[in-house]
Amino acid sequence: MPVNCCVKVKPSVKPEFDVIIVGSGPAGTSVAYPLVKAGLKVLMVDAQASIGSSVLPTRPFLSARANDAHQWKWMIGDNFHALNQLDAVSPKLKTPTHAHVFEGFSAGNRIATDNFIGVGSLATGGLSNAWGCGVATLGASDLAGLPIDHAEMQASYETVARRIGISGRIDDDLSSYFGLDEWSQPPLPLDALHQRLLDHYARRRSAFPEQGFRLGRSRVAVLSQPLDARKACDLSGNCLWGCHNQALYSASQELQKLKQYPGFQHVQDFLVEDLQRQDGSWAVTDHRSSRRFCGTRLLLAAGTLASTRLALKGLNHSAPIPLLSSPTAAFLLWLPTMLGTPRAPAFGLGQLSFALQLSSSATAFGSTFSTTGLPMTEFVSRLPLSKRHSIELLKNLLSACVVGNLFLPGHLSHNTAALRPDGSLSINGHVHPELPGLMKTAETKLRRIYWKMGALLMPMSFTVGRPGADIHYAGTLPMHATPRIGQTDRLGEVAGLPGVHVVDGACLPRLTEKSHTLTLMANADRIARSLATTIGHQKA
Repeated sequence: MPVNCCVKVKPSVKPEFDVIIVGSGPAGTSVAYPLVKAGLKVLMVDAQASIGSSVLPTRPFLSARANDAHQWKWMIGDNFHALNQLDAVSPKLKTPTHAHVFEGFSAGNRIATDNFIGVGSLATGGLSNAWGCGVATLGASDLAGLPIDHAEMQASYETVARRIGISGRIDDDLSSYFGLDEWSQPPLPLDALHQRLLDHYARRRSAFPEQGFRLGRSRVAVLSQPLDARKACDLSGNCLWGCHNQALYSASQELQKLKQYPGFQHVQDFLVEDLQRQDGSWAVTDHRSSRRFCGTRLLLAAGTLASTRLALKGLNHSAPIPLLSSPTAAFLLWLPTMLGTPRAPAFGLGQLSFALQLSSSATAFGSTFSTTGLPMTEFVSRLPLSKRHSIELLKNLLSACVVGNLFLPGHLSHNTAALRPDGSLSINGHVHPELPGLMKTAETKLRRIYWKMGALLMPMSFTVGRPGADIHYAGTLPMHATPRIGQTDRLGEVAGLPGVHVVDGACLPRLTEKSHTLTLMANADRIARSLATTIGHQKA
């Protein structure tokens, strides 16, 4: 039966689909599995059209940079993509191989920002095509007071973790903080600089708890051992540009597995503009083509910003609502004793992570990365020197440096989102009054702590990001035990829109400093398990 049979719908016609999922990113794929396994008819739509052919480097980064005569195709791009994105906040946004991930999102979803960096994706797999792969669970204390059962979340964390593949299992000071070792593969090898940092930490470990600092291996959704058809990480250093081994998890890898279920269908090049209530069911429309699909339940997994606009438009709710994001900063560490260390192939994402207590209500989380797989332009523009002198300095210094990031909890953000009369979403970013002081405290503490580990936090390198630069968005339509308009219930169902469920970050009531992707995936799995039972009983 063709998937577009709902184009002409009569009130008496039964919807073809039990569930329509808007979005194919981590939340969309995670919510799909329990539903299709229960035998339900599920349609997933996303807005990705043809992306052409991407040229991924297949040789190790250092070898390709030295010997690949065509490296400009993936470094710069046929249309000079990297040069046209020099002001982008993240190197991910400058990478030609990932251009399709970010293109057209704000315009397609009608999102306008003021003092806020709004990033999303229309691509199949969403932002997981170009993420940092950081993962963590929330503990019972993190979920306290929320309408989410901790045992249910633990079961869903395990399901998702085993499915996507996570590495980093080791008994260290962050084992309980991440809560993932039971379901994880061993850690990836550290490069020489990170091993030196870890060795220094181990020798002086007893001094760090007093400063509220813990260091350990990063837990990442990257394979250290093969899983299904995916190969293990080969330490090529190409993480930023695209992994030819598929060792880095992307939700786009899930589609072939989902398509093995007879009740699952996936439609691309479908940009949802409206949610329409129709005789007890829901229809979604793409105004560009007038295509329309109908389902009994509608699950919004288009990313926090896009899902928020669709839900608020369906509610005709124009009052401003809070938007959580994680205030972030970046910094550069120099290990003087490693000066002259030859550059070597290395894993390009987080190798070591830390948790740092800043106050009774604020913990910072961050990771450090090798500089090997990063273009020098990422550092030249940040030094208070001319480009020529910056290049000369970094040519000798960079191989002895690692780059770090830092995230703070979402309650320290101060952003709002509001539906405009024309149906677009306006986002305004503001700095929380406590934030400057906490960032200064973080910089001071990290400078002192890393110096004890033999690393100098480079002067003027600690840079606080603008609101939204973290790309960790949540909390616009938070789950609540007794939701009011603009909130959702424990299953993400929108108050005022019965049958419409938000299953991505928009429904998370709390945003900690930890990486939140695994949590939104587990929450989507938890919601889907309950919905599969409910819908199954309704059909019986």
